[in-house]
Amino acid sequence: MTKTVEFYFDLGSPAAYLAATQLPQLCTEAGATLVWKPMLLGGVFQATGNHSPAQVLHKGPYMQADLRRFAARYGVPFAQNPHFPVNTLLLMRAATGLQMKSPERFAAYVEAVFHAMWVAPQNLNDPAIVGAVLQAAGFDAAAMVALASSQDVKDQLKAATEQAVARGVFGAPTMFVGDTLFWGQDRLDFVREHLA
Repeated sequence: MTKTVEFYFDLGSPAAYLAATQLPQLCTEAGATLVWKPMLLGGVFQATGNHSPAQVLHKGPYMQADLRRFAARYGVPFAQNPHFPVNTLLLMRAATGLQMKSPERFAAYVEAVFHAMWVAPQNLNDPAIVGAVLQAAGFDAAAMVALASSQDVKDQLKAATEQAVARGVFGAPTMFVGDTLFWGQDRLDFVREHLA
């Protein structure tokens, strides 16, 4: 039986970015398949009554320091985005649309947006900047907006977010190995142990 790690993520989550830098290698070493599951974190928060750590007194600054510590441990670049929080609705619809209709482009898209969000931070609340990021990554910005605007893509992201909540997801990143839920990029050791 093939081992699988289901990775629920939102591009606006710095912890999801850090997890994404580690999970492919972790899964390769464990002989597991990584399944990317785009969801809308804002929708998850709304459904569960959860909030971004950035909105919690004292937790926000602590989390920023902790994210920098983990980035250093992983040996990956990380910069707090001064434009955070970013409304990721369009970004996550585009990710969903690519996964549905052009899966061969999905990884390049996710890499480009994570880079623009958490490595060389840009204001991805600005549609013109999003367009420039996409163009630089080899995407047709207008085509991506059209893809993200199609009703079947909107419906799929909504359904995926509702499914995530139904499975117990309350934040990002969330990983499932079978029915066992692991929340947070700082729980990757438990994912690794569970796969073993």
